[in-house]
Amino acid sequence: MRILRVIASVDPATGGPVAGLRAVTPALARLGHQSEFLTVDHDTDGFLQSFVAPVHAVGPARGGYSYTPRVKRWLERNISNFDAVIVHGLWQYLGPVVRSISQSQRRTPYFVFPHGMLDPTLRETYPVKHVKKWLYWVAMEHRVLRDARAVFFTCEEERRLARTTFPRYSCNERVLAYGTAAPDGDPASWRQAWHERFPAIADKRYFLFLGRLHSKKGVDVLLRGYAELFRESDPRQKAALPDLVLAGPCLDASYLKTLQALARSHEIEAKVHWTGMLTGDAKWGAMRGAEAFVLPSHQENFGIAVAEALACGTPVLLSNRVNIWREISESNAALVEPPTDAGVAQLLRRWVLLDPAARRSMSAAARACFDQRFEVTRAAKNLAEELSGLIDRPVSPG
Repeated sequence: MRILRVIASVDPATGGPVAGLRAVTPALARLGHQSEFLTVDHDTDGFLQSFVAPVHAVGPARGGYSYTPRVKRWLERNISNFDAVIVHGLWQYLGPVVRSISQSQRRTPYFVFPHGMLDPTLRETYPVKHVKKWLYWVAMEHRVLRDARAVFFTCEEERRLARTTFPRYSCNERVLAYGTAAPDGDPASWRQAWHERFPAIADKRYFLFLGRLHSKKGVDVLLRGYAELFRESDPRQKAALPDLVLAGPCLDASYLKTLQALARSHEIEAKVHWTGMLTGDAKWGAMRGAEAFVLPSHQENFGIAVAEALACGTPVLLSNRVNIWREISESNAALVEPPTDAGVAQLLRRWVLLDPAARRSMSAAARACFDQRFEVTRAAKNLAEELSGLIDRPVSPG
């Protein structure tokens, strides 16, 4: 098959969906399926040079909805060259324009990955944005899902939640395997790269948060929960408590300053390390060397970094708003609590109180969970099989 992926950007700083695409695209190629990407990136953006497949960058876009007339013109000329079009994400110009051209051309069906953007938790967290989305949903977006050949969800929890957010919800739902690639290379080289880049952390025990520093991710809750555990510890316990490594980009400088001020105000500044975005061997070294990976998100559809941590044999400490928490908890590879200050403090406390044998058992369970549920070859095969079966159906008129 020849597959076109339509997504606003393939910039790795934008988060999990791009990381997932970087992993699954080579796995699909090994199965004989070719992928190309249509984005509204600027064609001079440096990250395009290292992407895993051809990118047709027709940006920059105007405003916040990925609008540029060049998207429509490109699709009109090229959509018939593909067997399937997959739209990634909602609330953009991209979905409606793909729907319009797919229906008018009536040869190439389209599919949608919402990537958690129908989660009702976002309604509670961002009420003003939800009003705008409700209007957009009624006017346009519900038709994009309704008329797609299928809408792909990455776990059962995402599908369940999507049904509860907006009226007039109707689509052909499919839950697909989803995941990432295990790291390839020498663990000793990863450790060396990590230690060379951040020698101050080299000999320390630490919890690792790796992802965008964003309010949705619960980074402030993590800092306050860690501070609570630190305050209740006696001096000997304070010294032994694992440090906290916060690794990832922050696109909002004022938010980063707020987080750093929070660490100072709780007198944990010396225990918190800010690394910025990690990639390559240094990233894998940080993952593999962590006692546990922590993600206290208020809403997280999947969490590619969670799967990457499992691939390294690193247990995960999750909020119950990370949609794959049940699958990982059932595999005995995770501890789970609510994304509150008290919940995160209890999450970290539970880990600290585990004996070494229990931690080793969770580490072994982490890698087994990854192999059974989130390994990218399995995900690629599942997607290819679903697309092949659905493409064989005739395209219905819009």
